[in-house]
Amino acid sequence: MALLPLLFSSLLVVSLAEMSGKIGVNYGREGDNLPSPYESIQIMKSIKVGQIKLNDSNPEILTLLSGTKIHVAVTVPNDDIIRIGSNDSMAEQWVRNNILPHYPDTMIRFVLVGDRVVNSNMDVNGTMEQSLVPAMRGIKSALTAHGVKNVKVSTTLGMDVVQTRFPPSNSTFQSDISDSVMPKLLKFVNGTKSVVFVDVYPYFAWSANPTNISLDFALFGGNITHTDPGSGLVYTNLLDQLLDSVTFAIEKLGFRNIRLAISRTGWPTAGDIDQVGANIYNAATYNRNLIRKMTSKQPLGTPKSPSLIIPTFISSLYDENRKIGPETERHWGMLHTNGTPVYEIDLTGNRKISEYKPLPPAVNNIPYKGKLWCEVAPWVNEMSLPAALSNVCSIDNETCAALAPGKDCYEPVSVVWHASYAFSSYWAKFRSQGAICSFNGLARETTVDPTGRGRCNFPSVTV
Repeated sequence: MALLPLLFSSLLVVSLAEMSGKIGVNYGREGDNLPSPYESIQIMKSIKVGQIKLNDSNPEILTLLSGTKIHVAVTVPNDDIIRIGSNDSMAEQWVRNNILPHYPDTMIRFVLVGDRVVNSNMDVNGTMEQSLVPAMRGIKSALTAHGVKNVKVSTTLGMDVVQTRFPPSNSTFQSDISDSVMPKLLKFVNGTKSVVFVDVYPYFAWSANPTNISLDFALFGGNITHTDPGSGLVYTNLLDQLLDSVTFAIEKLGFRNIRLAISRTGWPTAGDIDQVGANIYNAATYNRNLIRKMTSKQPLGTPKSPSLIIPTFISSLYDENRKIGPETERHWGMLHTNGTPVYEIDLTGNRKISEYKPLPPAVNNIPYKGKLWCEVAPWVNEMSLPAALSNVCSIDNETCAALAPGKDCYEPVSVVWHASYAFSSYWAKFRSQGAICSFNGLARETTVDPTGRGRCNFPSVTV
């Protein structure tokens, strides 16, 4: 019996061996200016993408991938989890509609049931969370019933599921999930010899604490090392440290042979003024070093699992201008929408770092200190502003009080002026509670006071 875990582990290594040396990309499509799926797949073939991860199971894309050597991870949308988890016939129907028409001509290798369903804010008694593992089990059973044996079933987790990350040996899962959904999820993954997909972004860990975490350590510079006092393991980069924190947390629940895959990682090329380190230089440096690590003929793994093969998907293929959230959300792409590179990149890992052309130096690696305002972005169509202005002003009575007739900020009577004031006022008041200067892509941060004259005083934030 002692040999059984080792057997499972070795079988999984064999099944993942074909992934070694094949870097993946996330093919997201939240943009209104992106090339067609046909053009995108031709581009991916030309730059030698080894794997792609889809946020759905788009039939056009899966058909276009037929006959290629690109491995594919498809996703069951969160909205389908309750339906599939409550009825095995729904799982059968989903497999019949989304996998069987394309497999095996399209090299589907993973079905990811849901995207970050398990998170630090989840309701452990919520229907979706309780339906996750039954849905995964149903999908796996349906695949097996149709003779599809080499497609792994998993789900995607975010790093927020880990409560303690540093040092990795102290890591545990959040208390509200460690006794509920995680043991069931890990039992399924272990029993089916699958892998756990995790979004791992060193950028977010570093940018949240740039004073105490070295940028060189986050970018695989190799000049900084951290020793875990609990395990004695030595870390040369932040990605390995984050990955091992997940592995240690898993082991604390009694599972010692579960492998990880990176569902999303990367570095943003641009961001808001106060989003430190989001620039092309850092993005190119991170992704080039990541590719070199993950495509090595001798898997580098992590200090805890040095021979680990880690399927890895870079985020992302393109910038996606319709994604909501901070400005960085729209700037993770390696390619412009015409298919040209934002920076030189070789996904095969064959190109030496020294062979790339020099990049312009980074200019925002030190956190911005000073006042910031929020204003209507100059590229916005004014027709989209009235509804946004009405919505912001209706949320909180004080936000737009100064815009009333006769008040200090009423004039000039312009929808752009009024919207800029409303955005800045709302953002300044609620930023500490998580508000961002975006308003569905209509606003941007600025270091210049938008008023510039008169009695009107736009609220600002100081960082």
